[in-house]
Amino acid sequence: MEVCLSPTTTRGYPESLLLQKRVKLPLRNWCLVSISRTGAVAPTLFAQTGIPNRKPNNVKVLCSQVREIPVVESRCIDEIYDTLAERLLPTAAVASNPKLKYIVGLAGPPGSGKSTLASEVARRVNKLWLQKASSLDSQVKPPDIATVLPMDGFHLYRSQLDKMENPEEAHARRGAPWTFDPALLLSRLRILRNQGSVYVPSFDHGVGDPVEDDIFVSFQHKVIIVEGNYILLEDGVWKEISSVFDEKWFIEVDIDTSMQRVLNRHISTGKPPNVAKWRINYNDRPNAELINKSKKNADLVIKSVDF
Repeated sequence: MEVCLSPTTTRGYPESLLLQKRVKLPLRNWCLVSISRTGAVAPTLFAQTGIPNRKPNNVKVLCSQVREIPVVESRCIDEIYDTLAERLLPTAAVASNPKLKYIVGLAGPPGSGKSTLASEVARRVNKLWLQKASSLDSQVKPPDIATVLPMDGFHLYRSQLDKMENPEEAHARRGAPWTFDPALLLSRLRILRNQGSVYVPSFDHGVGDPVEDDIFVSFQHKVIIVEGNYILLEDGVWKEISSVFDEKWFIEVDIDTSMQRVLNRHISTGKPPNVAKWRINYNDRPNAELINKSKKNADLVIKSVDF
């Protein structure tokens, strides 16, 4: 049976009742639908892509045992990127609505591949949209319709860490939830939702601090992927952030695999191996263990694939 499943919670649309069996997700002209146990079908926010037929791939969608969260997995990461991109591709009517935004929250532990997945899915949505919109009006090149809003820009400044009760601990644990400014992230997301555009900070890894108003999410952007470690947490402001999303994704990865990736990243940036291993044990692994607990709050779980 070949179907495609909609988000379990889509703003303004009925909640999906997910199938209790393994299904395949095709890449052909498909419409995201809500599937009830009786077989009734209800259309969701995003509909047919208008992209020429393509051979179905081997991406599979499973239902977990705890809360029936669909799980997307494939042996090929490009198939996952393509499937998620087509999942988010809007109709022309949706894209022309100046007030409508579809905001996806993408969480996962360090080393899970959030930044890569978010940028690849956004890039492919834009590529598909270029093909679709150009077929409607060959004289006009359509603007990008998808973009990424990273949580990295909402790190506290080093000067703010310096003013904490234990500055040494604060710098050593930088990357933990309390070293971010979730209230600022929430306010920017609310501005985006209510006003249709917003400036957000980026993060300069060379300097080690945010860069104010360095990223602009404009009116033309209809699909926004917000990627960050803690955006599906249930505590305090993080829970309010989670409530802003139309759909919530989580990248699942074996913790030892993700920590090895982070270790390699630390070493590649010049940290001595012993310092890198200390940081993994003292900061990165505890953070990952906390983040993994938020997987239960996702609408879709994506199995990480080695690149």
